[in-house]
This record gives sequence, C-alpha cells and structure tokens, in this order.
Amino acid sequence: MPGKHRLYLVDGSGYIFRAYHALPPLTRKSDGMPIGAVSGFCNMLSSLRDKAEHDQAVSHMAVIFDTSRQTFRSDIYPAYKANRAETPEDLIPQFGPIRDASRAFGLATLEMDGFEADDLIATYARIAHEAGMEVVVVSSDKDLMQLVRASSADEPGVGMLDPMKDRSIGPAEVMEKFGVAPDKVVDVQALAGDATDNVPGVPGIGIKTAAELINTYGDLDTLLERAAEIKQPKRRQTLLDNADKARISRQLVKLRDDAPVKDGLDALTLGPVEWPKLAAFLDLMEFRTLKARIENRLKLRGTADMGPGSSGGAPVTVAAPAKEIAFEGEGGPEQPAAPVGQGSYTLVQDIKTLQAWIDRASAAGIVAFDTETTDLSPTKAELVGFSLAVEPGEGCYVPVGHIPPGGGGLDLGGHGEIRQIPLQDALAALKPLLADPGVLKIGQNIKYDMAVLAGYRVDIVSYDDTMLISYTLDAGKHGHGMDELSELHLGHKPISYDEVTGTGKARISFAEVPLEAACKYAAEDADITLRLYRALKPRLLAEKQVTLYETIERPLPAVVCAMEVAGIRVDPAELNRLSADFAERMAGFEKTAHDLAGESFNIGSPKQLGEILFDKMSLPGGKKGKTGAYSTGADVLEELAAQGHDLPRAVLDWRQLAKLKSTYTDALVASINPKTGRVHTSYSIASTNTGRFASNDPNLQNIPVRTEEGRKIRKAFVADKGCKLVSADYSQIELRILAHIADIAALKQAFLDGIDIHALTASQVFDTPVEGMNPMVRRAAKAINFGIIYGMSAFGLAAQLGIPQREAQAYIEAYFKRYPGIRDYMDRTRKQVKEQGFVTTLFGRRVHFPNINTRNPAERAFLERASINAPIQGSAADVIKRAMGKLPAALAAEGLQARMLLQVHDELVFEAPEAEVEALIAVAKRVMQAAAALSVPLTVEAGVGDNWEAAH
Repeated sequence: MPGKHRLYLVDGSGYIFRAYHALPPLTRKSDGMPIGAVSGFCNMLSSLRDKAEHDQAVSHMAVIFDTSRQTFRSDIYPAYKANRAETPEDLIPQFGPIRDASRAFGLATLEMDGFEADDLIATYARIAHEAGMEVVVVSSDKDLMQLVRASSADEPGVGMLDPMKDRSIGPAEVMEKFGVAPDKVVDVQALAGDATDNVPGVPGIGIKTAAELINTYGDLDTLLERAAEIKQPKRRQTLLDNADKARISRQLVKLRDDAPVKDGLDALTLGPVEWPKLAAFLDLMEFRTLKARIENRLKLRGTADMGPGSSGGAPVTVAAPAKEIAFEGEGGPEQPAAPVGQGSYTLVQDIKTLQAWIDRASAAGIVAFDTETTDLSPTKAELVGFSLAVEPGEGCYVPVGHIPPGGGGLDLGGHGEIRQIPLQDALAALKPLLADPGVLKIGQNIKYDMAVLAGYRVDIVSYDDTMLISYTLDAGKHGHGMDELSELHLGHKPISYDEVTGTGKARISFAEVPLEAACKYAAEDADITLRLYRALKPRLLAEKQVTLYETIERPLPAVVCAMEVAGIRVDPAELNRLSADFAERMAGFEKTAHDLAGESFNIGSPKQLGEILFDKMSLPGGKKGKTGAYSTGADVLEELAAQGHDLPRAVLDWRQLAKLKSTYTDALVASINPKTGRVHTSYSIASTNTGRFASNDPNLQNIPVRTEEGRKIRKAFVADKGCKLVSADYSQIELRILAHIADIAALKQAFLDGIDIHALTASQVFDTPVEGMNPMVRRAAKAINFGIIYGMSAFGLAAQLGIPQREAQAYIEAYFKRYPGIRDYMDRTRKQVKEQGFVTTLFGRRVHFPNINTRNPAERAFLERASINAPIQGSAADVIKRAMGKLPAALAAEGLQARMLLQVHDELVFEAPEAEVEALIAVAKRVMQAAAALSVPLTVEAGVGDNWEAAH
C-alpha cells in the first residue's frame, strides 16, 4: 500500500466519556434531549477527520465502542469493574446518536458483545500490523499502551495519539509512564492492579515498585517463581501470598488480539464524507455552529470530499439545503407538525411494517411508547396493543389482542377477520428496542407500561416520564394526567376512553374496539406524549429542576414497578377470621347503640343517626347541611363522645370496625391475585403535593399502626416459606428535618446525643425532670412535637389530649418560647409562600400553593398550615425516595436476593431469605441513613418477623 498505509483506531468509548465530562449539560432546544456528549464527540471527530485529511498516509479509520460491562473478563473475575459508577442517566440516550455521528462522518463503527473496545482495537492493530500497515490508536488510555511498538525501516510500528493534548505516545512515553518497555506493561499492571476497574493486583505493590521488580526479574512468571529470594520480608510475603491474584490480574489487563471480528481491513477504508448526510445529522442535532464551520472549510477547499489527500471530488452544492435530506430514516430536521389528532397515524398489521417503525425509532434515538390493555391493574392486565411516535404528528398503533364482541373472528367494521400481528411475534420485535439503552423511551406514567410488560418478561430500559416531569415542575398547580396536560400545554382535548369504549352497560373492552378507532385513540396518546416531552423537558433545565428529576423522580418507575410486580403474601384464613371477629363485635356495638337510642335504626345511615342524636335525644351541636340532614361526621361524634355521651362512642367504635372490615379484611382477600397468591398494590407516584406516594387498590398505607385492630391486620401480611419480612423505618425523620431546617440547637444536640426527644421537650416546655417523668406529660410533648409540624391548633391539641383549650394554648405558647426558631421558620415560610406561591424542600422540590392569597380566611389558614408542613414532609418523602432509588443496586452488589415490597411513608418492607436478613439490614441501614446529609443523624430502626406486625 505505497503512500497510504496508516490506520487510525479511535477509542470511541473513551471519546464519549471525555466529551461528556468536558462540557456542561446541553439539551436540544426542540425537545430537551441531552446532547452535551454528542456535541463534544462530534467536535472531536471533526477535528480528527481534519487532521487525517492533512495526513497523506491515512487510508483507514474506525471508531470502536464498548457494548456492555459483561465480557469474558467478568467470567474470569466477577468483581471486575464492579466498583464503577452507574452510567449517568442523561448520557444513556446519547449513545445511539453518538454512533450515528460516527457513521455520518463516514467512519466505520465497530463493537462486539463479550469483548471490550480495547480488545477490538488490539485485534485490528495486530491484523493491520501483519498487513504491513502503520497503526495509530487514538486514545490516552493507559491500558492501550501495551500495544505500542517502535517502527523500523522494515516494519511499521503501533503508536498512540492523545486527541485532547494532540500528543503522540511512543515507547519513550510508555517508559516514562510505567518505567518499563511497552511489552512489559501488562506485567506491571498485573502487580499494581487498578482500583478503577477493580483489578486486585498485589496489595502494597504500586507502579514504581512493580516496574522495579519486573526490570530486575525480567517478567511476571519469573518474579513469582523466585519470590522467595526477595530480601524485603514484607514484599516477599505479599508476593508469595498473592501470586494467584497477580496471575488473575494479568488475565484481566492483557488485551485480547484474537477477537473473532467479521469485518476485514477493507471495511475500514476511509472514504469521503457524504456532506448531505452529515449536514442532515448536524441539523437534526441542532449543531448549527459546527455545521457552519465544516461547511466553510469545505467551501475553502472547493470539495465535499473530506477524505485525506483528495485531489478533487464533487463540488459543494450549497444551494441544496440539508434539511431536505433524510438521515438514517429520521426524515431530516423537524418540520412544522400537524395539529394534534390531525397527524398521520398508521395502523400496523404486519411484522415488516412494525420492524420499519422500530428501525426508525432506533435511528432517532427517541420514541414515545404507550400500551393498551384489558385492566387498570397492571398485574391483572393483558396487552391489547401498543403505540409508537417518533415525530410530532406521526404515530402508529400495533394491535395484538383485539377480539370482536362475543368472540368469533369478525371485525366490528365487517371487514373480515381481524388482521393483527401475533402477540409473541410483536413482542419479539419490540423487545430489543425497549431494552436498548441508546434509545430513550418516553412514556406518560410509564410505570404502568413497565408493570404490564413485566408480565411478558419485557423490560423498558432508558426512559423519561412526562407525568413525572410535570410533577417535578408543577406539583400543587394542577393534575398530571395526560388529558389535563394536553389541554394545558398543547391546547388539545384528547379522544376520551369513553368515546371509543362507550359508557355504562354499553361499554365494551378496549380489546373489542374497532381497529381504526383504536388506532386513532392510541396513536394520538403516543403523539401527545412526545409533544408533552418536547414542551416540558426543556423547563427542567430552565427552572433548575434537573437534579431533582434525575436523581429522585426518574429512577422511581423501575423501582416501584418491581415492588408492585413482587406484591406481598397475605394469609386469607387469618383475614377471614378477623372479618368474622369484626362482624361479631360490630353486631355488639350496633345492639348497644339501639339500646341507648331506645329503638332500632340503620347505624350506617347518617340521616337516621342525626335524627336520633339531635331530634330525639336533643344532644347539643346539631347542624344541618344543604341536604337538610344533620352532620354526623367523625369530628361531630368525637366532640359528643368527649362530653360523655355513650351513643356517639358506640357508633364511632362500630364505624372503625366497619371500615377495617370493608377496606382491609374483606377487600384484601378479594385482592389476592390467583396467579401469584399475593396482593399487588398500585402506587401513585405523582398525586400528592409534597412528593409522598399514595397506595391504591388496595391501599396499604393507611392500616392503623397504633390500634390493636390495625396490628391484627398487619399480622395477616406474611413472608414466603423460608423467608422473613424486614421492616426498615426512619426514626422521627420529620422532627429531624425540622431541627435541621429551623436550626434548633437544642433539638439538634438531642438527636446527636441520642436523647429521647419527646422527654426532652416535656422537660423543657413543662419544666419537668426527665427521670420519673409522668407518661401523660411525655405524651403531651409528643403530641406537640408532631402536631406543630402539621399546624395543629390549640383546639386540635385540646381534643387530642382531652384537656381544656386554654391549657392546650398555654402548652403551645410555652413550646414556641422554648424553641423560638420554630416560630421563626413558620413566619419565614408564610412570607415566602405568599410572595412566590411555592415552598421548597431540602432537595429543591417546589410545592406550589397557587391560591395562597385567597380572600377566604379559612382556606388561607389551611393553605398556610400546609405550606409550613410541605418542606418538612416533602423533604422526608425525597429522602426515602432517594434511598429507594439506590437500594436495588446496593442489594444486587452484595449478591442478595432480598427484594423491596412496600413503602409506607417512612417505612420500607422487604422480603428476604432467612440467611440474608442480617446482610439486608446492614445494606438497608447504610443506604437509607446516607440518603441525605443533615446536621442531625438519620436513624433507621429495623425489625424482623414472619409477619409485618412482628417485623414492625
């Protein structure tokens, strides 16, 4: 190959991380997609191609990427690279466009499962060297320095080029770095190890000592054979003790140059860049400055051939706008989209068309995705179809489970048999796309779609959730359902579910909806989701909410989905026994109520109860509502019971048991999934203003924990055979956050010293010694401590403690006098919320109160109390969610099978094999206690048992 015989092998993975860390976070203006690494990568490739163009010898070039961390080295040493941090979430969706960038610049792009990029570089370096070519490895990675070879008149060498410093690396530079020649680098690395990649090496041996030993003994094998001759006792012993580690380390650091690559050197030939294709890609990514720079360079050369040493080529056609050229199925830069609902929606009924949409989504690196199912409960739902959208106004619907009403094989439209892709075929085609970390999946409440697909063993990797983005930005302002967001941000009212399925007795299942109607409804959902993403995602950066979303909210769908799918086992026999017990006791309370009333009446009827209490018995406090019936709410009955009236107390006791029976003991038995034998709650992760979860169908968060009946219900939640339930609960987290936020020195010191905070408050507020304290005094202090957080009034405290309101007011005033910082915090928060309409948690979550300045005094007072509580409760919610996001990986890193089942405010419930309990508790405490850095310690209390009550 006279004149042109040089191969550039570019370490693409190294480029990616250099580009990512070299630039601040950047997003594409049109949709908010992260593009910082793509931008840096493109600039580096542009410079490299320009350099190659001036290097008359370069004939071949390729960019080589890693595929995953699982390689043959993982089989040799499972802990290899285990210490590496998780890939940043905002980098994952950039992998696809980065590979597209390499192809747009006209470069061969190589990767191979089971091998690292370095192994492919080593393999092609060998192949090229044997073919008589000179090789330049474009990287500064020290691991690649073992490939360096000196050139001679008879044999071309292998060198390196540090692209950031534009510095060549040859044998002299390797000697400077490692203290040995390139062919001995592997031996030095085997001894020294590498903490970054978790290569063990020999403890106590660093690079300098390793080089000294290899230079003395010649190579690693000789050194280990003669280790007993080493004079220094400590060095001698560590080499003798760790010889196997050194040999394993050598296997890990030595690059394989025999990877079974399929492409020969011809596939790496460096040809001219196709300017329209490159320009289209740069337009797509909105890299206008880079595009102009390259275009100007081409104009100066008068050629569109960016190939090295070109002597001509096709002239640049500036008049042909790049946006008319499609790139990798993308369709070019964004054109004005059709109004929502009036776009081009495709009904996909064959695998070839589906694959075309999947290919298009892969090329785009981003796709909106939605499922249509038979049930609102994801663990019961069956998949009916799914929709995709890759551009606003362009979406498709893929039916996989439609049926005509009443069975049979006819479409509702009378067009013959329903034509749709078999479910398993469609999922087989879809699965790689959803699992591709280089393609960002956009969903609206994507947790539901994840849970549905989990039943088919299909995972969604790399995602964004428009519901959670909206929740992060606008909690408290409005709801975050798709229909409401569409009307609010897009000015479009979506097709409703009722429009396609009907209502009442005429309602049909979605599986029975005609395909054309289903397509319009489902594809519109995907279209709206994509448009919402483009409207909302850029606001995260503009409003400084990126960290909150990325570190707290975005990890949750995958974590919570796993909890919902896991479910928790309940004992139906125990629940049935409790139901019978509750029914018997309810009958007793009902008889007592009838006896006290002097007649029989429907105890469950507020109207009849009101007439008995206020007309017949003439009890005080009777107030009629708009319907003309007396109010008989719990507050009314509690007030009457506190005055010594027995009938209201009997009704309250009856109501408590009736609620427990209907809501839990009866409902939980009905909620058992027959396929799993477990109860699967559904968590609403974007429904409360403060960031807390809500549990539904069934609600497992409101089971009374302080009553005997509530504890009996918790006993019915049991562990699988051979397992235990473990409860990990933050201790007094909201009081700790209050002490931190309000900077209360006495409370902070008490938490630091591990003192009983309620006893301390009692001693300081009521001037009572801690020793021998009356339990009622401590109870009063506890009520104040927690009540203040929720804005409790003197009336509320009086009712809770059963004391006169004047006495309760004196308690509260004494509390504020002892802890003035708390009143300062409350006053400061009231002022802040009135001025800006929101308050913030410790992690920057904004909780909005748009009506805070209402003229209604009662509503304003309520909102002020809520705003005072929001930073505290919201911060507590953020803390446990941060912990939840980290726990699955932490458990997996320890090799534990334990899994998280429930979140109940400040408590997490796990199920673990008995042998793993202690290890689980250690991991849970470590992660949960490190979830926030406060001026007081976070404390986690853990319990273990065969059932939830025993563990709590």
